[in-house]
Amino acid sequence: MSLLSIGDIATRSGVAASALRFYESLGLITSVRSGGGRRYFPRSCLRRIAFIVFAQKIGYSLEEITSQLSKVDTNKSPSKANWTLLTQEWRARVRQRIEELQRLDTDLDQCIGCGCLSLERCKLSNPDDVAGRNGSGAWIWRGDAVSTSSK
Repeated sequence: MSLLSIGDIATRSGVAASALRFYESLGLITSVRSGGGRRYFPRSCLRRIAFIVFAQKIGYSLEEITSQLSKVDTNKSPSKANWTLLTQEWRARVRQRIEELQRLDTDLDQCIGCGCLSLERCKLSNPDDVAGRNGSGAWIWRGDAVSTSSK
């Protein structure tokens, strides 16, 4: 097995060494230690790191990524079959993000872009904090149904 130092992995992956140590603490990647305690990573972890970086870019949390990668042996590069399995949910997530960005683009022109933030016309208006009953988050902007009943 070909091993690379943490500095080599950081350089090759573009991910900071501190992030690599954090990923290791979560079990996303593994290393072996030298007699002096230095971390060495199998070359195969470069593919796992690429998966982590891409998954984060499309909005997956590290908890979700951990769940996805738990299906693949940590000491091997994900195979084409693994990659297909791991990314089957990604298309739906990407489409969801595209819809959110398109909605934001439209709202910038219709409301926020005008500068008035009119409570009569604003799609984001939330009189009496009706959306607050649903919990935290941007309920109206995301297009989620907003409960109008009181708790």
